[in-house]
Amino acid sequence: MGKEGTRLENTPETTEKGKPLSGFFERYDTLLVLDTETSGLRCAADEIIELSAAVLRRGADGPDVTREYDELVRLPAGKRLDYRITQLTGITAEDLASDGIPARQACADFQSFFGGKTLVAAYNAHFDLSFLYYFLDRDGCTDCLRDADFLDILSVYRDRREYPHRLSNAIEAYGLQDRVRNTHRAVDDVRAALEVMRAMEAEKDDLLNYVNLFGYNPKFGVDGKRIRSVRYAPQPYGANRPLYETAG
Repeated sequence: MGKEGTRLENTPETTEKGKPLSGFFERYDTLLVLDTETSGLRCAADEIIELSAAVLRRGADGPDVTREYDELVRLPAGKRLDYRITQLTGITAEDLASDGIPARQACADFQSFFGGKTLVAAYNAHFDLSFLYYFLDRDGCTDCLRDADFLDILSVYRDRREYPHRLSNAIEAYGLQDRVRNTHRAVDDVRAALEVMRAMEAEKDDLLNYVNLFGYNPKFGVDGKRIRSVRYAPQPYGANRPLYETAG
């Protein structure tokens, strides 16, 4: 774990178009794609148990992954891992105890991903960012998120395809099954989210319109606290216009 300087495998779109996601780097210095695995669904009470990220910066031949990070994170003393989380992720309490790093170290590592103006992207970003805010706040490290912008890849996918909208559905819809998987391990899901982003840009170059705009199912509303810098808008199934055109 803790892999730095790892280049993710280029896709056919990379070879044909030359500079995938290059439009982001007209506005940003860093693109940070992240995913978390957690001990439960309550961001204020449960814990991040795996943190993974791919850091992209501008290279000579276009955007390049300059760092790939994946670490298990130890649970605080007295907290236990529910067996249902182990069934979903394959992560055991023994894994966390033997291979996990302290939360303080993970917070410090996360801060080091940022450089200049940073865009943070994730699939179902509201979930991951909610956990990250609580995770970082315990060590007083939320400043790194203060000036960042955010992109929810799930909100884009809801506009592109009919229900269901899991990451595994996006992988299948874009024909990426031979390159990435949605395993519910953070490192695999980061790679999958990045490839889905590349495929989305090749399909329609409007991803920047979704920056700081998160859609939500109007039947259920927004789960938990809203992120102050993000605009939330209802995103019903079957909408005939993209979210950025209908958001008030």
